[in-house]
Amino acid sequence: MTGPVRFNYLREKIGTRDVRALVRADVIAAQRANAHRTRFANYIPQMLVVLCEHAIDLGWLSTNPAKGVKALKTPDDRKQEHQPWPDSAVEHFRTKASDLCRLIFEIGVGSVQRPGDWVGFRWGDYDGDSLRLRQNKTNKALVLPCTAELKAALDQARASLGALPHPDRPILIKRDGNPISYRYMADLMLKERKKLGLEAYDLHALRYRGIKELAWAGCDDDEIAAYSGHATKAMIMKYAGEARQEMRARQAREKRQ
Repeated sequence: MTGPVRFNYLREKIGTRDVRALVRADVIAAQRANAHRTRFANYIPQMLVVLCEHAIDLGWLSTNPAKGVKALKTPDDRKQEHQPWPDSAVEHFRTKASDLCRLIFEIGVGSVQRPGDWVGFRWGDYDGDSLRLRQNKTNKALVLPCTAELKAALDQARASLGALPHPDRPILIKRDGNPISYRYMADLMLKERKKLGLEAYDLHALRYRGIKELAWAGCDDDEIAAYSGHATKAMIMKYAGEARQEMRARQAREKRQ
């Protein structure tokens, strides 16, 4: 659901209520009433945090009853595994996608970062060889040497601007020059993947594709973590392990033949 739809839900449910009567139990009850759609349920306290902060600014509340409400966990039977992009999908997207979508794609695979970090890159973060980043989730500072494909996409995007962009200018922008949001990027990429018949492979899976490419190149877990910024190695071991198994199996086939 989009932001306006979520706020419409709150408007319908509590739009006429006195905010001074809102208590933490009300927030939790609303969240649990929507537990069948976990993602939407967890947005309810997030939106109420914002609204209650505004109420505090107006002097209507002294504390925020929505702050600190724990997110619900998605049941195992509703969790969907991200499918890492296979070689055929990567080649098809690189050949057929629009310039902006191709740039987003290369940032995803080449930087090995979470999609939420992609829209934060500024031209000042790119020195012609590497991207600099402070991860939103971990606050970890990283220097990310670009792949040849990512460097080419960045250089093409920079050249298309005509003049050297200001360091604070976002790398990912709309046609009108305004920065793109995460939601805009997600919707744009979903539309492009549907057009190309690649809907099964999502944005988050580009990070996993990057991990697999590093594993295929012979990188160990510490080297991969230096790129991805993972605090623990569980996910690295999962996707790098898949890549290493495939690589060893292919090596075994060569010996077998």
